[in-house]
Amino acid sequence: MPDATRARYLEALGIDLWLPRGAPAPAPAPVAAPADAEAEWQALKSEVMRCTRCELHKTRTQGVLGVGPRRADWLVIGEAPGAEEDRRGEPFVGAAGQLLDAMLRAIGLDRASNVYIANILKSRPPGNRDPRPEEVAACLPYLVRQIALVRPKIMLAVGRIAAQNLLATDAPLGRLRGQVHRFGDTPLVVTYHPAYLLRTPSDKRKAWEDLKFARSVYQQLTEGRASDGNRA
Repeated sequence: MPDATRARYLEALGIDLWLPRGAPAPAPAPVAAPADAEAEWQALKSEVMRCTRCELHKTRTQGVLGVGPRRADWLVIGEAPGAEEDRRGEPFVGAAGQLLDAMLRAIGLDRASNVYIANILKSRPPGNRDPRPEEVAACLPYLVRQIALVRPKIMLAVGRIAAQNLLATDAPLGRLRGQVHRFGDTPLVVTYHPAYLLRTPSDKRKAWEDLKFARSVYQQLTEGRASDGNRA
């Protein structure tokens, strides 16, 4: 892995890079120009489609990179592709995807115009089981590269699996909601997965509170006011 890419990966994970005394600091990764960004997106997609870093490549139909504008203020991250996503090559389709779209529209977002949607894993786990640690470790560098290209102002983690893996914690989702976390330098808010809300519609009101909270955090960021990191 090139030094600049490795440094960006460690920074995104919140890991300090220690250097020997007197050693020069690695140069920061440059912001890609539009033509370079397009090339990086194409390279990333090609790598995901050909990826054999974990055993999931043996059972998937195709890799699922993401959907949405390639530069967006909002980045929504879920767990992994399901059966329909694996077939169509797009995250969050079917009933859960329709509910997610409705949730996002309620705060003025649309996957076609102003929000990018991706998953922790790019390949479907058999039977939609939870991702294994080694699978997350294999796929996380792809997500870090997506974040660097999308350059979101805020991230929304939907579901326990996404939140716990992004935040490197085993805390339950209930304890992670209502706070501003960070993935690297990017603020991150946690809410329920739409598939869970389809099974437990009584929690939709809580999810709406999470979305309003995320919207308020975004407004504070874009209006130049600092958030205190907790729901008012």
